[in-house]
Amino acid sequence: MPATSETASAQAIAQMAGDALEVTLTGAWQITAERPAWRQVLGAAQPGRVRLKAERVERWDTSLLLFLFEVQEWCRVTGAYCDVDALPEKIRTLLSQLAVAHETSVPFDRSESFLTAVGNASLDTVVKARAYSRFVGECVLGAVRLIRRPQKFRWRDCVHEMQQCGAMALPIVSLISFLVGVTLAYTGAIVLRQYGGDIYIADLIGLSMVREMGAVMTAVVIAGRTGAAFAATIGNMKANEEIDALESLGIPTVQFLVFPRIVALGIMMPLLTLYADALGILGGMAVALGLLRIPPAAYWTEMLTIVDLSDLWVGVIKATTFGLIIGLSGCLRGLQAERSAAGVGRAATSAVVTALLLLVIADAIYAVLFNILGW
Repeated sequence: MPATSETASAQAIAQMAGDALEVTLTGAWQITAERPAWRQVLGAAQPGRVRLKAERVERWDTSLLLFLFEVQEWCRVTGAYCDVDALPEKIRTLLSQLAVAHETSVPFDRSESFLTAVGNASLDTVVKARAYSRFVGECVLGAVRLIRRPQKFRWRDCVHEMQQCGAMALPIVSLISFLVGVTLAYTGAIVLRQYGGDIYIADLIGLSMVREMGAVMTAVVIAGRTGAAFAATIGNMKANEEIDALESLGIPTVQFLVFPRIVALGIMMPLLTLYADALGILGGMAVALGLLRIPPAAYWTEMLTIVDLSDLWVGVIKATTFGLIIGLSGCLRGLQAERSAAGVGRAATSAVVTALLLLVIADAIYAVLFNILGW
């Protein structure tokens, strides 16, 4: 609709405030009427920061978004920071979607002090931790409801996910575990041969694989393979508004999408870890036979003198916890993904990073706890 005589035309009033350029938008911004050009508004100024705000904007359409996009493009090229916090939320949302569609990015604001940056990072960490805690709480409450009504659980989906994250992961887990056992054996042989303790290579490989390396390496592989897949799948469903459709039908998202995946990982991770332990021990046995001339029978007998059932339980407990962490991280990042292809990719990356960080923290906590318990 063309602008009428009673409606003020689009205006962008620029005013320097230190090294920042404050741009105030007023009037009616319509694609059928003339609008100011950013180059004309900027003039000869070269600000390090551009602050945008809207006052008395009566009507607006894509004309306003195109102007703001020009400002962001100029800031991206020159390295200036574009501050859009004063704009209405709806305009900021549409502008961010336009920037994602054109694969552009705005430089970070580097004018803040160190303490301000640390404070903002701390607040962001608290917000993310609160979101993770809330999601875990929803999963716990959902688990209680499912225990009371197990017929509501989607066993078919769970079995399908068990196949995808368990049986389909056997080749890569086999390769990684065997090579980890070979690497540990070669590294341990360097030291043990100096003291004539070649036979103790079995103790080193057995304890390392059963207590630590089997669970950790399997978790790393599953985090990169399955955790990212969970985030990408759920994020794509969110982008296609499938999750909104489930919620509109009254179907709980956690119960329908999250639980089958978490249960599948919680079941398959201990089994994969036991399989990885066996392959790692076999890799160490191959090195002991080829390099140190230790017979497999002697290798196996020596390993049983140091590895007992408590060590096996340590690895199984870690593996179960790691599986739950990977499932929670992948599903949470998928539910938090932006509604775009780029947002789905970032969600998959964030799922892997989050899972690996929490895996290291959980492994350190278990190391201290098991030491206190004397396991």
